[in-house]
Amino acid sequence: MKIELTTFETSVEVRDDALVQLQRSVSPRSPIDPVEAIRSALNNPIGFPALNRALTPDDRIVVVVDDRLPEPKVLVGELLHYLGEVGIVPECITLLSAAGSRQQWVDDLPDVWQDVRTEIHDPTDRKRLSYLATTRQGRRLYLNRTLIDADQVVVLTGCRFDVRLGYVGGAASLFPAFSNSETLQQLADVPATKKGGESPIESEAEEVAWLLGAPFFVQVVPGAVGSIMHVIGGTAATFAEAQKRCSDLWRFRIERMPHTIVVPLTAEPAIQDFPMIADAALNAARIVEPEGRIIILSQANPDLDDAWLLLRDTDNPAVAARRVQERQPAGGRVAQTWLEAAQRANLYLLSRLPDDVVEELFATPLQDARQVQRLVDAAPSCLVLPDAHMALTVLE
Repeated sequence: MKIELTTFETSVEVRDDALVQLQRSVSPRSPIDPVEAIRSALNNPIGFPALNRALTPDDRIVVVVDDRLPEPKVLVGELLHYLGEVGIVPECITLLSAAGSRQQWVDDLPDVWQDVRTEIHDPTDRKRLSYLATTRQGRRLYLNRTLIDADQVVVLTGCRFDVRLGYVGGAASLFPAFSNSETLQQLADVPATKKGGESPIESEAEEVAWLLGAPFFVQVVPGAVGSIMHVIGGTAATFAEAQKRCSDLWRFRIERMPHTIVVPLTAEPAIQDFPMIADAALNAARIVEPEGRIIILSQANPDLDDAWLLLRDTDNPAVAARRVQERQPAGGRVAQTWLEAAQRANLYLLSRLPDDVVEELFATPLQDARQVQRLVDAAPSCLVLPDAHMALTVLE
């Protein structure tokens, strides 16, 4: 069977006897128009009046923007246009993103919004933090000062499956993401959602949202190739609906573990960072045969944090993982995710990273799609899993 790899303008041929089929409960629908979708979410939210009814021209607005959103310049641009219709001037709006964000979409915003303030959260800067309250669990909350000082907070975030944290989005887009470094470190590996009940983060994050004065959430369920499938507006409680729609779209079943998994990443190269690549690798590694192959196809040349320096003088991913755990460098959590995948499977990477860097990451560099086809031809079984970083794939 021929399977198109859309963003790479090529395809791979998988033998019928080797093909492992992806199955889903709900048939996929066509992507929606992002401008119409966000406008509808703002005017017809769930459990909330239309956003413009809650605003006045003098309000200070903070828009929390998820850097992994598909079509961020379109979504942010339309949201700013909506705020402008209420009479809110650019100088009263701050676009706020979590630590580690790059906000590359800012330069693509319309000229009329170039005076909008931008900020990337720094959890280590005490001057940019402010005390909000003490939670029911007894935690003293220190959050981003700009966030606390806002008259209205609008959270523009994606809802997606995360390999370590469960479904992310909703109130977890605010907490612990915009707290201090101590809180972030304490909660780094605690699931944001838990099957069968709330996790500590989900419950505490909803309390934080309430303490902030009921932020308005715009939750985006992404599709493949940078498309948008759903946009839902309303309170933090709408996360349950966004999570359901995300599950319908991104929860797959397979009947056997494949020997080889091909993972094309279809998002725009500008947002294909290494956390996305690492999440894709680990999601695939959890369903591949032991010592099987995972072939990741990315058009990006992502930046690497300090953690990767700890990998350079060892050829053992387990040793590297211990070093990262002991020294806790910047980017350590992402490195741990990648190294866990490297210990479970043989990793191959077709990207714009230099070959010597890929080799230092315990992976085999590939130069073109022909090499991918040769690996697929040699595989006793093969699964193509686009955008594995967002997929929840279970073996039945």
